Amino acid sequence: MRSIYIRLSVGIIFPLPMLIIRCAFLVLSAVLLSSCIGEDIVQDFVSPELRIENPLQSLGLDESYQFEALYLNNVGKPEPVEVRWFSEDTSVLSIDELTGTAIALSRGQAVVVANTLTESPVTTFINLQITDETVSLNPEISGSITSSGSYRLTGDFSLRQSSQGSLELLLADNYEASSSLPGLYVYLTNNPNSINGAIEIGRVIVFNGAHSYDLPAGVSQTDYNYLLYWCKPFSVKVGGGTIN
Repeated sequence: MRSIYIRLSVGIIFPLPMLIIRCAFLVLSAVLLSSCIGEDIVQDFVSPELRIENPLQSLGLDESYQFEALYLNNVGKPEPVEVRWFSEDTSVLSIDELTGTAIALSRGQAVVVANTLTESPVTTFINLQITDETVSLNPEISGSITSSGSYRLTGDFSLRQSSQGSLELLLADNYEASSSLPGLYVYLTNNPNSINGAIEIGRVIVFNGAHSYDLPAGVSQTDYNYLLYWCKPFSVKVGGGTIN
């Protein structure tokens, strides 16, 4: 059986079957790339944020407490900056302006305020009660996933401490993702549009229903703002959700 050859304009000769295979591969790659990108808009910049890393629900009368703050710059990465601390009612709570060390002086409502000494100052605050005992704040950490492109990606999630003390990411029964997504991975990040500086949780191998991931040691509930699903082969965002 004789092979049929095609001469391209550049002078390269391909057997017809090989040319068909190459063309099919190029078309398939283009479809996958356009589908993975969908309607994504890659934008690395986010609003800078100041976060109180160890918030309290209440502080015991006459007790002291060292507040700590974390500044995230305009790409969601930690950056050392000077922070100033204030109490809105110094008769209830005093706080050292430079160190963030607070002392509970009398029962009542206290507001702790932190400001950055940056060109564009960033402020954050928490409310706490001065009572008979100190209680750490353990907020409900959860959110919903939405797709940012044409692939199906939806469901609810939460972060909670396991019985062993580590942090778990739990996906709810209503979770659903397209199994045709190439190289889908899930991350925790402070920038919803980039995996630069993010924590990789793992490759997605479950595409429907409830399941969980064990998070790396040392990751706490207040470290990250976003859950991010990322298409590794084409380096684009597929979807994600805000951690509330």
